[in-house]
Amino acid sequence: MEGSRRDFLKLAGLSALGLGAAPVLASASKAAAQTFGDDAKALKGTHWAMVVDVSKCQDDCQDCIAACHEGHNVPTLPPEKKRNEIKWIWHEEFENAFPEQPIAYLPEKLKGKPFEVLCNHCDNPPCVRVCPTKATFKREEDGIVLMDFHRCIGCRFCMAACPYGSRSFNWFDPRLYLAKTNSAFPTRAKGVVEKCNFCSEQLAIGNLPLCVRACKNEALVFGDLNDPNSAVRKILRERATIRRKPELGTGPNVFYVI
Repeated sequence: MEGSRRDFLKLAGLSALGLGAAPVLASASKAAAQTFGDDAKALKGTHWAMVVDVSKCQDDCQDCIAACHEGHNVPTLPPEKKRNEIKWIWHEEFENAFPEQPIAYLPEKLKGKPFEVLCNHCDNPPCVRVCPTKATFKREEDGIVLMDFHRCIGCRFCMAACPYGSRSFNWFDPRLYLAKTNSAFPTRAKGVVEKCNFCSEQLAIGNLPLCVRACKNEALVFGDLNDPNSAVRKILRERATIRRKPELGTGPNVFYVI
């Protein structure tokens, strides 16, 4: 049943490339925005963003990664499958995360420094434009780029379009590599793409993202860019920040204080 449904969606998605975005797919994606409900305690925002203060990050700390991956059923693959690992939030060295930054003499403190990187939840997300089934969509009310895992046909167009490497493909059944399962969040299937969702399911019940709550040094700050009194706006007013590849016009919503 699951196989035939995915085959149908694949055919429908590829047809949509030639016929334009079908209204039924668009309406389905809009409905999927409410996947986790609308609790009265939900955190409300119109333009969510995150600030990463690298100076507060401890190089060997994995707390934010562990919290995110445990909460979202992200599998831990064995070493021999490392090249196929699934990542929602992970570490990259400065030179890899910001290859376009014109810093002639990189400060010693940044050489080899691990930077937390994740989906940037772009204002102009190329992944959304290329998805043939609307499995990837940008939520209208707050700008979060989400995925409907059931609609993903595994074409990987979104992976090719994302300039940040923020998407992972399940080459294997991820459920086989979960030490424990969080029943509050859906698991995925083989052949499905996944990525960070800015913890939309946590926001829906009034909680900040898991990575932010797990960070002991307050190196991760989350808030509404459209709220002048939010924590992220306060940092952006007082500190100089950089973003990953802003010259591409994607409008990334993760900022870094270095």
